[in-house]
Order: sequence, then C-alpha cells, then structure tokens
Amino acid sequence: MRYKRINQILERFPVLSVCVPDIERLIDEMTALFQRGGTFFCCGNGGSAADCDHICGELLKGFMSLRPIPEADRKRFIDLYGNEEALKLTGSLQRGLRAVSLLSHPGFSSAFANDVDADLVYAQQIYAQARPGDLLLGISTGGGSKNVRYAFMAAKAIGVNSCLLTGGKHGICEKFCDFSIKAPETETYRIQELHLPIYHAVCQSVEENMFGGING
Repeated sequence: MRYKRINQILERFPVLSVCVPDIERLIDEMTALFQRGGTFFCCGNGGSAADCDHICGELLKGFMSLRPIPEADRKRFIDLYGNEEALKLTGSLQRGLRAVSLLSHPGFSSAFANDVDADLVYAQQIYAQARPGDLLLGISTGGGSKNVRYAFMAAKAIGVNSCLLTGGKHGICEKFCDFSIKAPETETYRIQELHLPIYHAVCQSVEENMFGGING
C-alpha cells in the first residue's frame, strides 16, 4: 500500500482490501486539489449527512497533527494587532483545508426546497459555488439518492470531479460520478460502519501529504 493509514485500517477491517485502489485515488485527487487551492464539497442524507460534517471537521482543522500557521501569517497578525492579541489568535489558529459540507446551509436549503425543488438543493450549491477542477464527494449507502445524483450531474456539467462513497448495491449514482468507493456490504448500517474507517484513512493521509508531522 502507498499509504500507511490504509494499512492500519486493513488490520482492523480486512474486508476493505477490495476498496484500496479507489481509496488511494481519492487521497491522490484530494491532495492534488488542495495543492492547487481548490475546494472539496460533500453531500449525503441522514447518517451520510452527518458523515459529511464529520469529514469537513477533520479537514478544516488539525486532525492528527497540530498544523501551526505559517510564520509569515504570525508576523502579519502581530503587525496588525500587537503581541497580546496576536498571541491569542496565532496560538490557536491552525492551517485548514478548504472543505464545504452542503448540509451546512439550512436557510438556503429550506428556502430552495420550498420555493424551487428539494431534489436539487445540492446541485444548486455545486452550480453556484464550485469551480472547474474542484471535487465533490457524494455519500449514498444505497447509491440511489436522487439529490446526490443531481449534484453529480451538475458537477460533471461544470467540470467538477466527483467520487461516490457507497456500498455494494450498485445504485444509479455510479453512472454520474468519475469513480466510486464501494464498501462491500449491502445493509445500510454495515455500510456506514465501513465508511467511517475509509474516510478517516483518507483524511489522515491527505493531512500527512499536505502538512506532514503526523503525531499519532
């Protein structure tokens, strides 16, 4: 394996060995995305929606490393605010990776669902916010979530790369994404149990690629 974090999850979840090439592809694509200053988007429903927020939480702040801010930024804070205030900020702020959970705009989502079309709440956000070369991760345990499919369709139309995190049911969403990671289970809760170690390994590996200095 090219990533030690994948080796670690395989020790506990050997069933995920069939997913390794696609997990590595997601790590590679996310790393390249962040290196060029792009934005990562994710969407899903129910437990998968919670997973989206979880993933973004691991990306926006330090996960396994502290990610201190660059010295140039530290000096800029000192120049602007003085040593005391700067110490408060620079002692706690961390470098983050640009990640957006499409679940995080309830005002917009409820308005668009009520006024336009609930199935398109994710597609609208991708169309409005994403740029060519960005990356969308759609999570659907059954692979058939209509709003995730429409988000993939919008992404493809505007040049946004996409990955489906799903299970073994081979739903229609697979036809509209660039590649997919299929946890080898068919029951929803069992698929979700495997999604967690997958995206933890992805976030850990991307963090190591971007910042190094893994402490755990």
